[in-house]
Amino acid sequence: MDTSGQFNVDFRELSGGEFTWTWELDDMFFSALDEQDIEHGQLTATLRVNKKASGFLLSIRVNGTVEVPCDRCLELMTQPISGEEQIEVCLGDSFEDDGERITIPEYEPVLDVAWNIYETIALAVPISHVHPEGSCEEDFSQYLVTDDEPEGHHGEDDASIDSRWNALRALFEKSEK
Repeated sequence: MDTSGQFNVDFRELSGGEFTWTWELDDMFFSALDEQDIEHGQLTATLRVNKKASGFLLSIRVNGTVEVPCDRCLELMTQPISGEEQIEVCLGDSFEDDGERITIPEYEPVLDVAWNIYETIALAVPISHVHPEGSCEEDFSQYLVTDDEPEGHHGEDDASIDSRWNALRALFEKSEK
């Protein structure tokens, strides 16, 4: 992961109060992370850091769109997302990250938050992402079952189905009785 220090937060420079950074993220951000799940997007990421007595509270907010494969036709689709995560950061002897709290060494209090921003984006993507009805790839759409078709029919007439499939269907129906 090479983000060239663009997402580094140096906690030595934060004397108190609230600090805010904003980044416009595009495909270069995702390619720098070399991650396969999300490769394309246009987002705004905002990092707010509040100094607390016990350390720092980081709030990461992302808004925009990413391209993800449609669950039905597997073609890329644009998915709007919005998400927010909070992470506690404290200074200690060595680096530790348990997912909710990050401890960074006091002798080098710099944290690259690029991966944390990516995780916030990934968590904001809905579990199910599909094109609106009728917008899937045309070549694939012919194989989708619609609500008015019986399951397993897929729009073909029985004459065009290979006879071996009909034999298999008969065996399956017989086993269900």
